[in-house]
Amino acid sequence: MGRLSPTLSVQEQPQEQQRSLYRRHRPRTFAEVVGQEPVVRTLRNAVQRGKVHHAYLFVGSRGTGKTSMAKILAACLNCERGPTIEPCGQCDSCISIARASSLDVIEMDAASNNSVDDIRELRESVAYAPVSGRRKVYILDEAHMLSPQAWNAFLKTLEEPPPNTVFVLATTEAGKVPPTVVDRCHRFDFHRPSIEQIASVLRRTAEAESIDVPPAAVAAIARSATGSFRDALGTLEQIVTYTGTEIGLQDVLAVLGVADASLLEATVDAIAAGDSRRALTALEECVEQGRDAGSFASDLEVRARELLVVQVLGEVPAELSLTPEADAALQAQAERVDHGVVVRLLELLGGALEAVRAGGDARTRLELALVKAARPDVDSSMRALLARIERLEHGEVPAAVSGAQRAAAEREPPGGPGGPGGDAAGQATEGASRQADVPSSGGPTAVAVQSDPLASESAGVPEPIAARDLESVCSLWPAVVDLVRGENALLGALIAEAQPVEIDGEDLTVAFASSKPFLRKKASVPLNRAAVTEALRAVTGVRWRLAFELRDTLGSSEQQSPEPARSEEEWVRRFMEEFDAEEVPGEWDHAHGVDAQGEELEAATSEEKGH
Repeated sequence: MGRLSPTLSVQEQPQEQQRSLYRRHRPRTFAEVVGQEPVVRTLRNAVQRGKVHHAYLFVGSRGTGKTSMAKILAACLNCERGPTIEPCGQCDSCISIARASSLDVIEMDAASNNSVDDIRELRESVAYAPVSGRRKVYILDEAHMLSPQAWNAFLKTLEEPPPNTVFVLATTEAGKVPPTVVDRCHRFDFHRPSIEQIASVLRRTAEAESIDVPPAAVAAIARSATGSFRDALGTLEQIVTYTGTEIGLQDVLAVLGVADASLLEATVDAIAAGDSRRALTALEECVEQGRDAGSFASDLEVRARELLVVQVLGEVPAELSLTPEADAALQAQAERVDHGVVVRLLELLGGALEAVRAGGDARTRLELALVKAARPDVDSSMRALLARIERLEHGEVPAAVSGAQRAAAEREPPGGPGGPGGDAAGQATEGASRQADVPSSGGPTAVAVQSDPLASESAGVPEPIAARDLESVCSLWPAVVDLVRGENALLGALIAEAQPVEIDGEDLTVAFASSKPFLRKKASVPLNRAAVTEALRAVTGVRWRLAFELRDTLGSSEQQSPEPARSEEEWVRRFMEEFDAEEVPGEWDHAHGVDAQGEELEAATSEEKGH
C-alpha cells in the first residue's frame, strides 16, 4: 500500500497520481485493514476454508472501510493465484478490481438505482456466468435507500442466487434494511476507528507520499475526522494543496478552522477564575482570526468534555492522547479546575448550541453561556445558586463582593478598626453581618451570602447556614419559594400558599389550609416534593424529610407571597390550563390513590409532565 503498482507504465503513472489520496491508499489486502479485526478474521477464515456466504451485510458509519473490505473479498476470490487471503495485486483481475473496471465486480449505488427497474436489470445480469474470474461480486452501496418494492423484487434473487455469485450490501443505517433481507445475510458491524488508528493510517500515507507532517498535526487531523478514514485522508490532501508537502500545526488549524488548544485552555481557566471579561476576550480573539463563534463553542465543548473524562478517570485516556506536552497540559488543567465548573460549562454550552440550531445568533448565545459559566451570580436558576454556594464553601468570593470589600477597605479610617472611627466601622460591619443572616424575599440570590464578606475572607471559609429550628426555616421560606419559582413558576406559586409548621429532627412538616386539599395533593407528587426538598437544602443547608398536610389554623398566605390567595376552583382551573387537562370524576381520584379529602398516596400521577 502507498506505492504505485509496478505494472503501471510511465504513461499510466500520471493518471494514477490524479486519483484522490484516499482512493490511491485504500487497503488492498486484509493485512492493510486497520481497526476491523473481527471482520477481517471471519472473512479470512471463510476464504481459506471455502465457506464464503452468498450474501453479506456490512454495517457501519461512513469512511470505516465497508466498500474497501468488499473489494478485498472480491480480489481474494478472483485473484489468478487464488482463492487466496493475500491477493497479489499484480494480476489482471486484481488491477481491474482496484481500478473499478472489472466485469466480474459490479458496484451499484442504491441511492440513485433504487427502483424496481434497476433491480430487474440486476436480476437479469446475475444469470450470466463470470467473465474472467471465479465469482461475480455485486457491491450494493447505501443499500438502505432501496424502495420497498425494489427490496421485494430483489428478495428471491438474494435468497437463491445463481452459483458463483456473492452479494455485499453496505449501509450506514441497518434499521432501514428489511428484516427479511437481514435474515438472509451474514452481518458484519464496522466500528469507528480510534484516533490512534486513524493517525497510523495518516502516518503511513504521509510516508508513502513524502509528506512532512509533525505528530501534533497528525493528531489534529485524526481527531477532526470523527472516526472516518476517508475524511482523514481527504483532509490531508486538502492541507497538502494548501501548504505543500511540509505541513505545520498552524496550517492544519487554519484549514480545519479549529481553535488553538491554548486559546481553549485560557478560556476554561478564565471561567474557573470567575473572569467573564477574559473569557469574552478569548472569544473575540477567535472571531478576529476569522473563525465562527459556533465552531468555537463546539471546540470548547470538546475541551470541557476532555477535562471531564480526565477528571473522572484520573488520567488522559488513549483516545484523547495527542502529544506528551498536550497531554500534560490537559492533565494539569483537569487537576486545577473544579469538577463542578466543568459540568456546568458543558450544560451551558449544550444549551447554547441547541439555541443556535433553533435559529439563535451563535456569538450572542456563546457569550451568554460564557458569562453565566464564569459568573453564577448573574444566573437565577437553581443550579446557578448551588454553584454560588459551592464557591462560597470553597472560600471563593464573588466578583461583586470583592468589589464591595475593596470599597470598604478604601473607606476604612487610618489605624484600622481600632483607629479613629474604627468603632463606628466595626458596628457597621456587625450590622451588615446581622442583615445578611435575614434573607430577602427578593430572590434566592439574597441568601447566597450568609455572613459578612470581610469576616468570611479573614476566616478562610464562610460559615454555612444550618437552619434547623422552625423560626429560621420560616424566615427562609420566602427564599425557598423564590428559588422554586425560578425553576417552576406554577409550583412556586403553589407552595407560596403553604407554611412550615413543625420540625422533628430532620422531618419538616409544611401545611396548607384545610380548605385547599388540591394544593396539598399537587405538592405531594414525588417530583414536586423532590424539587421543594432540593430548594430547602440549597437555602437552609439541611436535607429535610418533607411532608405536606392540611391544617385548620394557618397564617395568612398573603404574608408568604406577593400574589393574591387563590380559591380551590382557581387553582384547579390554572392546573387544567397549564397541563391541557380535563377534570375527571371522583371515581378516578379513588382509583389513583386520592381519597375524598384530597389525601394522596406516594405514587406519581401521569399528568404532571415532569413537574
